Order: sequence, then C-alpha cells, then structure tokens
Amino acid sequence: MNPQPGLDSNRKILWQPSAEGISHSHIGRYMAWLKENRGLNFQRYDDLWQWSVTDLEGFWSSIWDYHNVIAHKPYSRVLASREMPGAVWFEGAELNFAENVLKRRDNSPALIYRSESRPLGEMSYAELYRQTAAVAAGLRRLGLTRGDRVVAYMPNIPETIVAFLAAASLGVIWSSCAPELGPHSVIDRFRQIEPKVLIAVDGYQYGGTSHDRMDVLGEICQNLPSLQHLVLVPNLNEHPPLDKLPHALRWEDLKVPTSELAFEPVPFDHPLWVVYSSGTTGLPKGIVHGHGGVLLEHLKNLSLHKDIHSGDRFFWFTSTSWIMWNILLGGLLLEAALVLYDGSPGYPNMDTLWRLADEARITHFGTSAPFLMACRKAGLQPGRQHDLSQLRSVGSTGAPLPAEGFKWVYEAVKADIILGSTSGGTDISSAFVGACPLLPVYSGEIQCRGLGVKALAYDDEGRPVVNSMGELVVTEPMPSMPLFFWNDPDGSRYRDAYFSTFPGVWRHGDWIEITDRGTCIIYGRSDSTLKRGGIRMGTSEFYRVLDEAPEVVDSLVIDTSGLGREGELLLFVVLRSGVELDPALLARINDRIRRELSPRHVPDEIFAVPDIPRTLNGKKMEVPVQKILTGSPPERAANLGSMANPESIRFFVEFTAARARKTISQ
Repeated sequence: MNPQPGLDSNRKILWQPSAEGISHSHIGRYMAWLKENRGLNFQRYDDLWQWSVTDLEGFWSSIWDYHNVIAHKPYSRVLASREMPGAVWFEGAELNFAENVLKRRDNSPALIYRSESRPLGEMSYAELYRQTAAVAAGLRRLGLTRGDRVVAYMPNIPETIVAFLAAASLGVIWSSCAPELGPHSVIDRFRQIEPKVLIAVDGYQYGGTSHDRMDVLGEICQNLPSLQHLVLVPNLNEHPPLDKLPHALRWEDLKVPTSELAFEPVPFDHPLWVVYSSGTTGLPKGIVHGHGGVLLEHLKNLSLHKDIHSGDRFFWFTSTSWIMWNILLGGLLLEAALVLYDGSPGYPNMDTLWRLADEARITHFGTSAPFLMACRKAGLQPGRQHDLSQLRSVGSTGAPLPAEGFKWVYEAVKADIILGSTSGGTDISSAFVGACPLLPVYSGEIQCRGLGVKALAYDDEGRPVVNSMGELVVTEPMPSMPLFFWNDPDGSRYRDAYFSTFPGVWRHGDWIEITDRGTCIIYGRSDSTLKRGGIRMGTSEFYRVLDEAPEVVDSLVIDTSGLGREGELLLFVVLRSGVELDPALLARINDRIRRELSPRHVPDEIFAVPDIPRTLNGKKMEVPVQKILTGSPPERAANLGSMANPESIRFFVEFTAARARKTISQ
C-alpha cells in the first residue's frame, strides 16, 4: 500500500477544553475515581487509553464499578478468554439491561418527543416504568419467555422505547425495522429470527405525506410463519381496523396494569437484540449483541466520551432501523432525557431539527455528516436563528465529516461546543473512534480512539502505521463485539466478515489514518477505494472536494477497476436546479479535482444524475453501484427495500445497459 499523507499536518484547533469543563466532565471524574479507588494516576488521555487497551480486565471492571452496575449474580472473572472471535466476558454474572435503565423512577423527563403529526410531549421516568411494566405483563400473558423474539415495525416514538424495555425486562430478544422499509426487506430480516410477536404501527407521516402500512402489515404477517400475535399501535389513525389482520390486538389492550416490574436475570452474554447489516447486496446478516456487553459499552461511550449527565437532553436523528436508535437508548442508563423525532429532517425545511433543539432544550445534538453538509450548502445559521445556549455538543456519524463541515458547525451553530465526529458501526453497537472532553477538536479530525478499543491502522502486510492511511483493525476484544450471527451455527459467516484478512484481528472495512497526536481520519470504505496509478484514496476525500463545488448538490464516484486491471473512474453528480453539465462546468470540476486531489484522480467521464442511491441510513451505495456498473445483475447488486430512494438505481441500470449496447455496436 502506498503511504497516504494526512489532509493537513497543521490542522486548525477549533475548540479547547477548559480546566473547569474537564473537572466537571464524566471522564475527569472517572480519572479522579481511578486515582482514589485504584491508585491509578493518569494525567493524559493517551496514557489512560494505553492502560485501557492493555489491562482489559482492570479497565472494564472499573466501568462496572464506577457506574454501579445492578447485577443479580457477581462475575467470577472479567475476561475468561480473550480470543477473537469467542472472547468470554464477565463469566458468571447475571443482570438485566432494562433494570439498569429503569433505576430512576421519579417525575423527571425520560422521553421528550415530537413528530410531523404530534406536538412536543414528555414522558417521565415514573410513567416510563409504569408503561413498561404494563406492556411486560401483557407480553408475559401472551406466553413470551426468556429467549423468545419480539420484533417491531415501528417509528422513533415513545411506544417503541416502552416495547423494547418490556421485552428486555423479560429476557426476550428484540429486533426492529422502521416502517418505511418495504415488506420484502422486513421479511428478509424478521423471518430469520422466527418471532412470536410483531408490534407495528398502522402507518406513518414523512415529508408531509401520510403512508398507510396496513396492507404491508398483512403481507409481512403472511410471510412470518412463526408469528402468533400482532400488536397494532395507532399512529396514523386513532382507530385502525383489525379485521383483516389475524391474531391482532390493540396496543392499549396488550397492557396489563401492574405496579411492579419483575426483571428476568440473564447471563452477561444473553442476547439483547438482533440488528442487521445493511442488506444492500444480499440477505442482511443478523448481528446478535448481549445484555452485558451493550450495557458496559454504552455506559463507557455515552458517559466518558459523549459526556452525558443526569438531566441532560440527548438527541440523535435516527430511525429504528439504524444502530444509532439503539445507542440513543443508552442515554437512559445515565438518567438523561431522550429527545425523539419522527419525520423528515428537511420538512417543512432544513431548519426543522435546529428548531427542535431550541424547543426541547437539547444539550447533545446528534445527526449525520450528510445532514450537516446539507445545512451548510443551504446557508443555514442555526446559532443566529435559535436559542442554542443549552447545547454542549454536536455529534456526527454515518459518513466522514470534512474539514469544511467542522468549520460550518463552529461558525454557524455554536463556537463553544464539542463537535464529536464519530465512526463505529452496527457491528459493535458503539464507536471505534470518537469524542473526548479532555482533548482539543482539530478541523476535519476525530478526537481519539475509544477507551478499551485497541484500534490501529494496518498496511497490506498487517503492520501498524501512523500518519498513513491503512485498514481499520481492532487487535483486542471488546465486550460489545457480536456474540454471533443468527443462523450461523459454525461461526463461519462471522469469521469471514471480520477475521478472514488478518486472523485473530478484527478488520472493519474502513480506511483510517491515526496521526502521531492520536487523532483519527476516516477515508471511507476500503472495499470502494479509488486506486489510480498505484495510489489509493478513500472516497471521502473525493466528496470533500465536490462538496465545495457550488453547482454540485451531491456526488458519487466509482472506480470500475477489478482484480488485476485498472478500469474507469466515473463521477456522477446531482446538479443544482437550473445548472447544466456543459463543457465549462466539466472543466471547472476537473480543474478542482486536479488541483485539490491529484491529476491521477481526474474522472474519465462525468455524468449528471437525478439522485444518488443511498441506504435508509443515508450512506452512499458505492459498492452496489460499482457492481452494477461492472456487470452484476441489479437484483443481486442492490436490495431495493433497503434503500431510501430505490428509484435512483434505475439510472445506473439503464446507464450500464446503454454502455453495453454501445460497446457491442462498436
């Protein structure tokens, strides 16, 4: 692999922690606790990180003790086996994730929620406990016991949180899909895990349009042979009809009033939920996470890195199909209030979520990098238009956030905040690299590697590299790594997914640079790399340059190179209304790429397209489009039901067919 320099070795510092901020932060208090209770005196984050990835037992036991984890049985050993895959954590412990969430039961707000059709509302911790107890009793009355599966076809609303906590309290395994997913995508996911109960809404509203899902629900139910009950939650209509849905009952009829919630003690590695790989190119993999691993990882990440405190208001724009919904739930472990929004972030305009930040007094605002860049392109000035005095941090994930995005946040949103750019995944239900209240924020860089995460950049020979782009790997186990994949009895799919390139070492599939000051830069997926003239480059670098082109709204770059051959570099752009891809614009785009990237990365051809294919989580579908362009049948290359805009793929199918006809005619 050719060494790749960082974008700028003299990046500007945009934010510095104050002494007062450090002392009041969770991580500052944790370091003081380590000194008092463990005799460990760390002055620098790097020293703390080195200890956390070297003394795994000492570090993770400190997370357990510092956060006073509620357990029914203590653990006999922190790490009985550190082999990957197959590490055995907190052997002998029995606990319950939901019990640790619901330890607060007063009238403080637990959920603050709004949607396109609902005004701002609140649910207290006491009410959350009461409703969870009632739904848990109802699920128990339906015959559910530990290890059974409950699935949800639900949006990001309070009822979904309640249903999850009720299932988890029983030791029942949870899985969810957002209601905008098509029936085949839902069936592909849920049928794998053979659920007994489906909890679903009758419909949802998005972008000002109502979407009835009753017919879709009927199709889903018919294709889940294990299903015994459907629980219908009214969302679009107050009284949706049940007559066409077998074994259906209403949400209110499920509840059994009770004053006590009995938490089922389960082993540390008992499955908590099943989440799924994107499924853009095949049947989604069912990734299984455990009660204990998720509990400890969320306590660590949300307190020590995101600095969420009791009474904070924690928001992340997400759907129930994205792992960020599961991570958002973890805010309840720290006695914060979760802020939920259901609807389009761009309806009625791009200011919607910033208005919510003002109205709900959000302290931690989480979103995606594409959303922040879209706000920048739209010329928004949220800090001038709204009262964001309560805001302490902005979180960004889902794609690399370029330096220009960092600059916009500090200029247009708020200067005195932590911009926590983060990279992790569904695979670990957390982050590999992210924010830290002890460290400065450099433009375009992620602050640090996470505590307990031995993340490195590897070259092709499996050697660690610094100040150079390499494969993101993790060389020591984490408690939240998947327990297993569903329907993978010999573990072969699990090993192939993460451990086939470097045996015994987790390879995540991202390009990363770890700088000599400990910051990190993510360059995009390593399976969609641009390789021109022997030089490899992550796609995020390409998009950074295109984001600065005023005529370009969105872009997708594809390298059609295959094994042993160099193909074409094709650029597809969505242009602003009224702009044409004429020779002058082509020249400006090419000049910009030549000047800011390299002459090698000037595209062979540039095409205007109506839209860029994206997953439901907003990620550009580089690999599926690459497969279509290189001859894969579209039905095998892309799963339309897993796309936010399935109609966008049609252009690339027709484009490929037209190019093939042209080649034949020549």
